[in-house]
Amino acid sequence: MTLPTAKLGQTGLTVSRLVLGTMTFGLQSDEETSRAILDTAANAGINFLDTADVYPLGGGLTTAGRTEEIIGRWLKGKRDEFILATKCVGRVGSSLWDQGASRKHILDAIDASLQRLDTDYIDLYQLHSDDTSTPLDETLEALDKIDRAGKVRYIGVSNFLAYRLSRALGRADVRHLTRFVSIQPRYNLLFREIERELLPLAQEEGLGVIPYNPLAGGLLTGKHDRTGEPTAGTRFTLGAAAERYQDRYWHDREFNTVEELRTVADAAGLSLTTLSLAWVLANPIITAPIIGASRPEQLADSLKAIEVKLDDSLKQKLDDITANYRRGDAVR
Repeated sequence: MTLPTAKLGQTGLTVSRLVLGTMTFGLQSDEETSRAILDTAANAGINFLDTADVYPLGGGLTTAGRTEEIIGRWLKGKRDEFILATKCVGRVGSSLWDQGASRKHILDAIDASLQRLDTDYIDLYQLHSDDTSTPLDETLEALDKIDRAGKVRYIGVSNFLAYRLSRALGRADVRHLTRFVSIQPRYNLLFREIERELLPLAQEEGLGVIPYNPLAGGLLTGKHDRTGEPTAGTRFTLGAAAERYQDRYWHDREFNTVEELRTVADAAGLSLTTLSLAWVLANPIITAPIIGASRPEQLADSLKAIEVKLDDSLKQKLDDITANYRRGDAVR
């Protein structure tokens, strides 16, 4: 299968229009299953892999780095066939400095990720979140240093507010430091707040946009039942991640919206998964959404979305149903 491709922002880097997220590897999915997911994605034409040094999701300090190790073993002998992205900032050790965006942690974290991934370089190295306790200049200087050393090819951010990203871009420009080329925000039909400021900023600054959670942690698959407890083994019950995902999405309001969206999907002859992801892909600002799975067969409906072109009336209907999710006080 051949997937369409896109340039990552204003860079010359060409990537597949879907990214494989790997946060399930090593906890929800054992190594054999993780490798099967990677094989399925690669056979479908996905050449862009996203991970983080704190993964797997829902784990802790004893599991941090396990996902990168699994990917490193799978990539052996084919590293040059894939665009590899990882992240730092989250806590990965017991020391106070084993987290954040300080010079010390970034320089330590990149070397640790390179070792686990068994590679000489990272294509896209991202700040997993905004460490407001560290001066932006210190963080930017450290990222510039590892870029000039050849350890990373590009740098990006995830979970940044628009004003902080704008400041970081400005400081990098003024000081002639390596500039962020991409953002990785949360974005889906149930979380549209970033359309107000962050996405316009990305468009104006020429940043690539690789959103995570395009299926709202699985709620937009339609498989969850509000009348019972969250399904075991999903993000809504998974260790340290459970509370976060329930707070984001496990509410009557969101379930009511999912039911309304399911009716639209049925009328369009599409699965809710395919329709929800096709809506994300239809936004011209989006470079490539991140899809994930805990089993390889779960990728099927997501992969179908790349072939779906929403007509104007269908997209407008989805926009109208979820319009309130653009407001900051209407989302979690």
